[in-house]
Amino acid sequence: MDDALVLKKRGYTLGISLGEGSYAKVKSAYSDRLKSNVAVKIINRRKAPVDFLERFLPRELEILAVLNNRYIVKTYEIFETSDGKVYMIMELGVQGDLLEFIKFRGALPEEVCRKMFRQLSLAVKYIHDLEIVHRDLKCENLLLDKDFNLKVSDFGFSRRCNYDDDGQLELSKTFCGSAAYAAPEVLQGIPYNAKVYDIWSMGVVLFIMLCGSMPYDDSNVKKMLRIQKEHRVDFPRGKHVPADCKDLLYRMLQPDVSKRIAIDDILDHPWLQPSKQKKDCESCSKSSLKSDTKGETKADSRNESRRGLRADADDEFDSEILDEGKTEKRGFKSHCTEPTPTRAAGNRRKSSQKVKETIEEGD
Repeated sequence: MDDALVLKKRGYTLGISLGEGSYAKVKSAYSDRLKSNVAVKIINRRKAPVDFLERFLPRELEILAVLNNRYIVKTYEIFETSDGKVYMIMELGVQGDLLEFIKFRGALPEEVCRKMFRQLSLAVKYIHDLEIVHRDLKCENLLLDKDFNLKVSDFGFSRRCNYDDDGQLELSKTFCGSAAYAAPEVLQGIPYNAKVYDIWSMGVVLFIMLCGSMPYDDSNVKKMLRIQKEHRVDFPRGKHVPADCKDLLYRMLQPDVSKRIAIDDILDHPWLQPSKQKKDCESCSKSSLKSDTKGETKADSRNESRRGLRADADDEFDSEILDEGKTEKRGFKSHCTEPTPTRAAGNRRKSSQKVKETIEEGD
């Protein structure tokens, strides 16, 4: 049955396309019940790969059903039709995603970074406390609502944590995510603590917010890995980053997993605490984030401002296998290259470079 008819019967008026892949697409829609626009992710089981159907999709659906946090994209409804289509009705990020926002505006003011990063940290603490890991945190998966509050989206690579008989966390063996946001242990193909992996990705996000550029150049993964393992974090010349914020970044971008900062310690870090100079950190007004561009539309300005931030979100890549820092192209497209509701209406989703190795049983 036609998607529009299926959705109409459930009270949704189908809108424009936000993105489309080989077996999934995302469209906007208007909800009669909610009286607002929503994002609709439509997955065609008949076209999806087996590993996605057997592992990733069931996990995503199960995890989305239990999440309820103000800094995580709401899932309003999930249903399936007899012809094998899954419909996921989700909150729409009306201000788009964080990557597009930074491309448009450049590096964000410190108080804005502090506000948004604290929201991200609270969302990650929430899922980690539920023994859930995201494993694909990146600017494209962080949406902004009408008040520019940050919300985590796209749980396609999320999973629950498992523990052995001795209470030790079982390490993940699925090497997934985006190369630019991937921790050294993931790039090296080492079984990893997924909670600690999430922390590294958060560090990359914070760097991008503060500097308007990537902390590492993922065009040469072998070189990038060497720099990461040396614990080098190079800030752009002329960009002032406060010492306490640098300290937090160094602790998150720590190649030694035993020394990488934990989520509770991030939230307790001095840079995230309110002070006399930081009272506006949680009350940044919507007006302070609006563009002051004169004589230009937002779309026109965005097209002119795609400089400075080196991110691969504008090009789709095949999934890659990483072996001792070398990449080998495969024709296989990972399911995370499929569109997800991480754009406001009119913005087409394009994936960052992906990293994925052989999925081992039970991971």
